[in-house]
Amino acid sequence: MFGSSSVPSTERSSLTMKVAVLGAGAIGAYVGAALHRAGADVHLVARGPHLAAMRRHGVRVHSPRGDFTARAHATDDPAEIGPVDFVFLGLKAHSYAACGPLIEPLLHDSTAVIAAQNGIPWWYFHRHGGPYDGHRVESVDPGGAVSAVLAPERAVGCVVYAATELQAPGVVRHLEGTRFSVGEPGRGVSARCTRFSEAMTAGGLKCPVEPDLRNDIWLKLLGNISFNPISALARATMRQMCLHGGTRQVIETMMRETLAVAEALGCEVGVSVERRLAGAERVGDHRTSTLQDLERGKPLELDVLLAAVVELAEITGVPVPTLRTVHAISDLLALRSAA
Repeated sequence: MFGSSSVPSTERSSLTMKVAVLGAGAIGAYVGAALHRAGADVHLVARGPHLAAMRRHGVRVHSPRGDFTARAHATDDPAEIGPVDFVFLGLKAHSYAACGPLIEPLLHDSTAVIAAQNGIPWWYFHRHGGPYDGHRVESVDPGGAVSAVLAPERAVGCVVYAATELQAPGVVRHLEGTRFSVGEPGRGVSARCTRFSEAMTAGGLKCPVEPDLRNDIWLKLLGNISFNPISALARATMRQMCLHGGTRQVIETMMRETLAVAEALGCEVGVSVERRLAGAERVGDHRTSTLQDLERGKPLELDVLLAAVVELAEITGVPVPTLRTVHAISDLLALRSAA
């Protein structure tokens, strides 16, 4: 669907929604380009050479599904854009608390914020129900700093199963996967989720609306919580971690402990540890995003992946000795790499 042909005009005319992509990096620019193809009014917020390239040439997407270019509006000033219907948040989770000045000009009373993040989101217990309803996860929302900027009522969850990278400023290479699952913190299928899903689908992506997105969150986290920190500590690819007997055993233990926490919170992942490991091995010599960040001198996004689950294990009373050990070592690595 990502060939040279355009989206039919009848489909374009039905998509009148206004979208801002805040943090239009590899994933954000890819989503923005797809929504622009679908006829949405898309605005990309970025900076530096990447912004300059998108202004000159648009977003150029190179994909096994066909190359295309989307000439959406790009800026470094959200005030130029004004209020929108949806903000697609492509920032790293550790940047959320400081994004207030960027996101405030984009909000009106019913603006939805679609956060494409890995790990446990700041809104996790918003409208969760049960004994933990409304509980704040300090690891991802310290002192409520994120909730103060991104009200949980605005949040639409998003679990990304696509792999992209910035090949050059303004150039996104799509490697694999087109699925972006979305869902409401309060469960069910809402009109805003359905509207966003239809636009993403019209742009050539898969965007199922999940009645309970928390199951998807834990499914993806099962790999992120284990492979990401271990890859950074060992400087190893997916294949190398899976083929090393001792490391594979540590990762398997981490996954089983994570499943126990998910089950204590009422979530069903639906994939066995063995199947998850086999899938990871098939990926080959892929470097995780955490390893790539380490190599580039960027902050390591481990709080939402690992510290948050250790915190959830504490409140649920689930023993997670291996997660605690890996968290302690990788936390020191994160501190040292940031120094």
